[in-house]
Amino acid sequence: MTSMNRTALLNDLAAMIAKLNAARPIRVAIDGRTASGKTTLANELAECLKGSGRQIIRTSIDGFHRPKVERYARGRHSAEGYYHDARDLPAINALLLNPLGPGGDQWYRTASFDLHNDVPIEQDPEFASADAILIVDGTFLQRPELREGWDLAIFVETSEHVSEQRGIARDTQLLGGAETTRQLYADRYRPAFALYESLAAPTLSADAIINNDDFERPALRLREGGRLAAR
Repeated sequence: MTSMNRTALLNDLAAMIAKLNAARPIRVAIDGRTASGKTTLANELAECLKGSGRQIIRTSIDGFHRPKVERYARGRHSAEGYYHDARDLPAINALLLNPLGPGGDQWYRTASFDLHNDVPIEQDPEFASADAILIVDGTFLQRPELREGWDLAIFVETSEHVSEQRGIARDTQLLGGAETTRQLYADRYRPAFALYESLAAPTLSADAIINNDDFERPALRLREGGRLAAR
């Protein structure tokens, strides 16, 4: 794993992605533990890729939640509920990944649900150019139900301690206080990620792993046999 300053790593990674071509959009997953820095990295990478001249579609898996009554059916603190019930996986495939994949019509949607108002939405489809690059961040993106929908998977790796400290600092106001947030990480988010690791082994299948414990000097490792390692 090679450590480098953040700007250099992002530029190198963007250059490798920009070289990928499939006569259709390239679908990139930014996967990782809760509060590992996925969203920040995805935004930075999308910005770097703007210079490629290709259409960049930047979105999050958070547009595909399930209704609150389903998300919390096993309890607000349930790790199994977070892994199995939080997202509408068929909608992610049908509305976003499949249209941009082999044989797709390139008309895609980035959301099916309004989380804030807890209601489904009917989003107008948008058209992706054949050389577009889709960048999606979220948890559990390499789970079996979604894995075939990605052309490239990048895993943002952080230690349990670092991600939880970042998450507690970020989510305390949103989730109702520091202690409530710590408890949710202990009961729901941490064990849900352990379940994901046991079922999907995401670090073994990712094309690239970025260790993000040191935000200013992340480290990059390419998986042997992965799409980026072949470049």
